[in-house]
Amino acid sequence: MKEFSYQKFSKNDFYEKLNSRLVDMSNIEPGHHVVDLACGTGSVTQLILTRIRGAKESVIIAIDNSSISLKQAMEELKDVKDAAIKFIQSHVEPLSEIVKDSVDAIFFCNAIHYVSDKNSFIIEVSKTLKTGGQFVFNTSFFDGGQPPETLSFYRKWMLKSRRLLRNKYGLSVQRVDNKVESRKHLNPEEYRNLLELHNLRVVKQEIDKIPVPVEGWEDISQFEDFISGTMPGVPLEKASDVLKETVREIYDEMGIKYLTRNWLAVVSVKI
Repeated sequence: MKEFSYQKFSKNDFYEKLNSRLVDMSNIEPGHHVVDLACGTGSVTQLILTRIRGAKESVIIAIDNSSISLKQAMEELKDVKDAAIKFIQSHVEPLSEIVKDSVDAIFFCNAIHYVSDKNSFIIEVSKTLKTGGQFVFNTSFFDGGQPPETLSFYRKWMLKSRRLLRNKYGLSVQRVDNKVESRKHLNPEEYRNLLELHNLRVVKQEIDKIPVPVEGWEDISQFEDFISGTMPGVPLEKASDVLKETVREIYDEMGIKYLTRNWLAVVSVKI
């Protein structure tokens, strides 16, 4: 059975650089206890490890809901000797129940948009951090993630994909009345207000303009959550097939090599 994981997209060079810069924006150091939420296959865990390894008391708690992703992460990091890595399969919402002791930092890369009750989640984050500890996250799914000049690309991509889906497979997407969580976007100011409401002071907030090559869109089109969000109710393999085929057609038609996507990066400190 084909696996529709995040792993291939996470290996894109632009994506690795983006997350590396986020880790660099923090001030974690050897000896810190750090949580990596939605760790996936461990790419960000590895970046964090590079910063904190070298002290015997360094600890990373890597949490993800996917047992498959955690197995891949454990395999990737099996040879680590100079830091403790604890892998936990769980949703992120009951954070203070999962992580009993206060930690120095919590990272949440490219997944906060999936959390439906962000207020309750930020309360959990604040409870889990030491005073002076950091909550660090990024996301491209925020109000402002799509530059206005790129909106025609997304419209063309979805129209072409749905047309090809009908013509090639005789299928149509299902109507979804409730907006999927990854599309309930907050803007940067709303994130700042939410954090500050729960004693998390924003010390860095930046928007990175990232040129995404066609391969990036092809790779994200092999990720289950993205497929289900754009083509609800369609079998994953068929939906992925048409998304990949049409995105390359549109890049060729528009004569572009990259499409800009904005990523919001935030570093906050518990006061």
